[in-house]
Amino acid sequence: MTAPWPAVLPHCCAGRHMLLAQILSNGLMTGLVYVLMALGFTLIFGVMRIVNFAHGELYMLGGFATLILFGNLGWNYYLTVVVAAFGVGLFGVLLQSLLLKHFIGRELSGMIMALAIAITLQAGANIIFGPEEQSVPRPVTGVLDLGAAVVPYDRLVVGGFTLVILAAFWFFLQFTRWGLAMRAVTQDSEMAAVQGVRPGFIHPLAFGIGSLLAGGAGALMAPIYTIYSYMGELPMLKAFVVVILGGLGSIPGAVLGGLLLGLVESFFATMYSTTVATMIGFALVIVILIFRPRGLLGRTA
Repeated sequence: MTAPWPAVLPHCCAGRHMLLAQILSNGLMTGLVYVLMALGFTLIFGVMRIVNFAHGELYMLGGFATLILFGNLGWNYYLTVVVAAFGVGLFGVLLQSLLLKHFIGRELSGMIMALAIAITLQAGANIIFGPEEQSVPRPVTGVLDLGAAVVPYDRLVVGGFTLVILAAFWFFLQFTRWGLAMRAVTQDSEMAAVQGVRPGFIHPLAFGIGSLLAGGAGALMAPIYTIYSYMGELPMLKAFVVVILGGLGSIPGAVLGGLLLGLVESFFATMYSTTVATMIGFALVIVILIFRPRGLLGRTA
């Protein structure tokens, strides 16, 4: 069993600072991926009022796209991430247009449909690719020694790519007509409809962008973790925890919740174990739900 904080830390101040820097570095890298997953999840809920339990399977599709394009066909990794993200985004538009458009605003029915889609996609991946865990080579190797912290280059690639995607997403929401329309629907769908926002266009667009974010996250993490048909379950669970922490439907809350969860898990995983880190993450959700049921930045219903 790992010793608690006072026994683990070196007595010198330099050792404490180095450990703290490593915890912060790991937490930020992990938190950025959580943010990427949670943003798509909360965008879909905010616009369509559907709890998309198939979000983890969209992440899985991004991973398998990377396995095929980068691992088997030898594509450039960075091009693979872009193609995988947009491919999963287009698949999300198709899902919304054919199936989920009938459940907009019907949270329970939509959640059940999303769960059915998730199970179907898992079974399909299991049939096509088999139950075995597979892996792809890492696009870069080695570590960056910052003195106070050591960061693997592949994690830096994931963090950099994630920041670019998040910046593009922020720009889209703040400065484009479609992004402003999505924000309007999220804040007040009825008033947005009165102002001429067409839900028939905004809904599939929002679901497509949410799917793109999930698929991009899966493509980015594919070289770091193994790829298999149930690989989306844990990221989906993490995304759900993040949006509960930040507030379901709140985009700023998804960012705050993702970074908070990443840092909390990094600290407790370093000091104790990943099991303790996971337990603390869910304990944090329980506390938030008790004292602030709508989340840290969630709006009042």
